[in-house]
Amino acid sequence: MTLQETLQEKIPVWREEKRKILESVGGKSISEVKVAQAFGGMRGIKGMICDTSVVEPDKGLIIRGYPLLEVSHLLPEQIFYLLLTGDIPDETATKALQDDLADRSEVPAYVWDALRALPRKTHPMTLLNTAILMLETKSKFRKQYSKGLKKEDFWKPMLEDALNILGMLPTLAGCVYKIRYRKGLKRKSMRLDDIVPYDRDLDWGANYAMKLGMDDPNGTFTKLIQLYLTMHCDHEGGNVSANVCHTVGSALSDAYYAVAAGLNGLAGPLHGLANQNCLKWILELMEDYDGVPTLEQIEEMAFQTLRAGKVIPGYGHAVLRVTDPRFTGFNEFGKKHMPDDPIFMTVDRIFQVVPKVLEAFSKERVAAGKGPIANFWPNVDAGSGALLYHYGLREFEYYTVLFSVSRSMGMLSQLVLNRALGTPITRPKSVSTLWVKENIK
Repeated sequence: MTLQETLQEKIPVWREEKRKILESVGGKSISEVKVAQAFGGMRGIKGMICDTSVVEPDKGLIIRGYPLLEVSHLLPEQIFYLLLTGDIPDETATKALQDDLADRSEVPAYVWDALRALPRKTHPMTLLNTAILMLETKSKFRKQYSKGLKKEDFWKPMLEDALNILGMLPTLAGCVYKIRYRKGLKRKSMRLDDIVPYDRDLDWGANYAMKLGMDDPNGTFTKLIQLYLTMHCDHEGGNVSANVCHTVGSALSDAYYAVAAGLNGLAGPLHGLANQNCLKWILELMEDYDGVPTLEQIEEMAFQTLRAGKVIPGYGHAVLRVTDPRFTGFNEFGKKHMPDDPIFMTVDRIFQVVPKVLEAFSKERVAAGKGPIANFWPNVDAGSGALLYHYGLREFEYYTVLFSVSRSMGMLSQLVLNRALGTPITRPKSVSTLWVKENIK
């Protein structure tokens, strides 16, 4: 069945399941909120429902019941199908979705006219988000809602918007790279004949890789982009980009508004910029040691860093208490395709040493009467930038655009499902500092 047909069949079942849950246990509590959590960014408060994925502290990302590494071989568009439906698409359904995305891949010329008019050094995330907002004029949801649309049918034009955005993203993101960095252009600025046509014989991720224009004789860069898009696709509902997108969408803003909002959150240094910061740190480390540092040098450096009150980039996570399976997937890719690359070798050696150093340093802290370190293990950002760098994608500012193309799958699938299930507008209650002082003893 096509994606649309599958959702048409499943959504009534999910609506009934939601109704029964609310009827039977709607009055039960699922979380206790502490004052520190209210002041601390609502960290750890259970207050949302997200069915596309969950992040288990001892397992990592689980997509619709599948641990990430069990489905990391799937193409990104197959992951999108899985996020939306809970099913892994067969060959027929996969081809139907690929053809559907190809049909939606053309980007209007006015988008390129506008992006070329922006200042030369505009950040690539600004270029991407500007393009998505300009495409809002194509929103099926907004137009159908304005004419009158049953609430139970909200998901249908929202899905149309989602598929249109996904269809255009490889071209949008690929051309943002060309516009910003003047790569592969016939002139000093991009023109329509610089746009590589979407190839219907390639999958969605391969089209994106092709539009970036990297030298890829063996197809391994394409494999990395496919893996990257799969690995970053979703991370439950509470991360900044997903949460912002959900909040904006809950006001019945269409997918263009909601995704652009989410990606603006992703552009922040505490969210989407982490992998480039990790890579910068690794390159600086290699410069200090004139090449790949030894295990002993890394151990010495790690202790010095921690005892100076600094953190080791890429290690630790707000939720995870094990090695991030996304890091594992990228590390396995590196060992297979670039085992002798100096930067990857440094990443792998850091992984061999730093968890042990963090464990020892945690004991030092406890002995000194301080709190222990909660997590010794690498997150996804500890190694992903090194792989991109290996293939010549070395414009660090652009890395967040790659993240954005991937995370759009998660944000869009959550938007469609929330409209299908009639999720109401997000409106948590806030209290003042004075209220806390007067009421919490």
